[in-house]
Amino acid sequence: MIDAISSMSSLSTNGLGTTGVSESRFVNTDQTRVGAGAEVDETGKSFTDYFAKVSSEAINTIKQGESASIAGIQGKESVQNVVQAVMDAELTLQSAIAIRNKIVTAYQEISRMAI
Repeated sequence: MIDAISSMSSLSTNGLGTTGVSESRFVNTDQTRVGAGAEVDETGKSFTDYFAKVSSEAINTIKQGESASIAGIQGKESVQNVVQAVMDAELTLQSAIAIRNKIVTAYQEISRMAI
């Protein structure tokens, strides 16, 4: 998941105070800039694809932590495995909350802009 989050580090500001997509990362195969909402990188994946992958991995990690804790209560899982799964789920949840807070902050900044 960290690799997927770090792949989103290509986002940069475009000088207007808003977050835009890096020109060098999201280009189509003939090296021309694609339109807004249709940005794709060299592999043909869009930001939406990356974000969906990160979201589904986060949900799976949290589900694994939950199932490991239930298995630990039932005595089917070792304490070490339960602690590791719960710590992974906690880290994933903290990351998701941090990303959500950044998105909310960006939306608030955009909504305060004079048109």
